[in-house]
Amino acid sequence: MWLEKLSAGVLRVMTPLGPRYLKPSFAQRLYLLWIFRNFPTLPVRVLTTRQRHALESMCQENSFVSFGVGVDDAPLLGTLEQQLPVSPEMPPRRPSGSMSDAVAPFAADLRRR
Repeated sequence: MWLEKLSAGVLRVMTPLGPRYLKPSFAQRLYLLWIFRNFPTLPVRVLTTRQRHALESMCQENSFVSFGVGVDDAPLLGTLEQQLPVSPEMPPRRPSGSMSDAVAPFAADLRRR
């Protein structure tokens, strides 16, 4: 099993559009076997900076393999879960009261002075 993964393994990257498969080089497969040695699936956020950079460079090399071209038979080195970036929370909405209701306490305070 390890020899099959080392010789012809692929990395599955889960994206919002569905799974994509990377065909890494021999050295990259060896490194991926080390990364995924304990867990078959890992989210990006648990990887170290060095591991993230290595995976980003693999993705930038465009070594993606089309589904059905040897991917069905190739053993999986691991599955990388790509998480969508979390958008910052929207500020709370103002109450739907009229503007005069919101300004009235401040205007009353100014009249007292």
